[in-house]
Amino acid sequence: MRELYVGIDGGGTKSRMRLADADLNLLAEAALEKPSNLQLRDGDAAYEAIMALCEIIFAKAQIDPSGPVHISACFGVAGGRLTAARDAFAVRKFPFAHLEVYDDIDIARAGAHNGKDGAVVIIGTGSAALGLFDGVRHQCGGWGFHVGDDMAGAILGRELLRKSMTAHEGLTAQSALTKAVMTMFDNCPEKLMAWSFNNPETGRPARPADYGEFVPLVFEYFEKNDPVAAELIAFELSSTDKYVNWFKARGARAIAIVGGLGQRMLPLLKDRYGDVIVAPKADPLQGAVILAHQLFQKQHRS
Repeated sequence: MRELYVGIDGGGTKSRMRLADADLNLLAEAALEKPSNLQLRDGDAAYEAIMALCEIIFAKAQIDPSGPVHISACFGVAGGRLTAARDAFAVRKFPFAHLEVYDDIDIARAGAHNGKDGAVVIIGTGSAALGLFDGVRHQCGGWGFHVGDDMAGAILGRELLRKSMTAHEGLTAQSALTKAVMTMFDNCPEKLMAWSFNNPETGRPARPADYGEFVPLVFEYFEKNDPVAAELIAFELSSTDKYVNWFKARGARAIAIVGGLGQRMLPLLKDRYGDVIVAPKADPLQGAVILAHQLFQKQHRS
């Protein structure tokens, strides 16, 4: 019986799948511009995307999943923070002998440390943190734009817009950064407010990703010693402090930083916290493959 491992990285806009052999060598990989968020259509969107990827990847590898193969799979999917959503999705019909559904941060952590102990802090459009130390799982954050995600790019972008608005009204000091932002809205606070409620380019209210698009401006002007940009970077570092210190108090010796904003912050974070901050060893998709392999080992032992 041939042992195979499938890893899935299912995001809010894109889904990826990787197929590996018993030695975790890559056999095939595929991606679709389809979401795998378990909160979309009660998981139907994720199921459709994953089944479509299965068809593609098995064809690429010339493997019949109903043949003499044993396939263990791990899904790391957006919206997997809720246990009920993960459990309901895991009982659907898939062409795998064993399956485990995880939150997407689990596969990011597994990839970052090659399946070994360690913590990961995700700082992208959203933010979350997870650590595994001596078999004990520690998770915090990841509760979304409205009630959490304080390290997130969406929050940083929103903070920039707030500072730009108050500076435009003379409540706080203006800077080249705040002026650049307000110029984007024709120096009209009403247009900024209207954008937040009903972005005319999309016909819908601004979403976290829309706020996140302003983050590159913060770094552009930070490099120009803009005082408001410096305040925003300090705000971001202060937000990250809570999570790094939370993990250090629980014995973390390696905290990997992932996500687009996290990579931009990495030099500053290493200067601030030292060698406890590390770059990820592998991507989340490989983390899913690693967890699939660990799932097989667990099932084989039992």
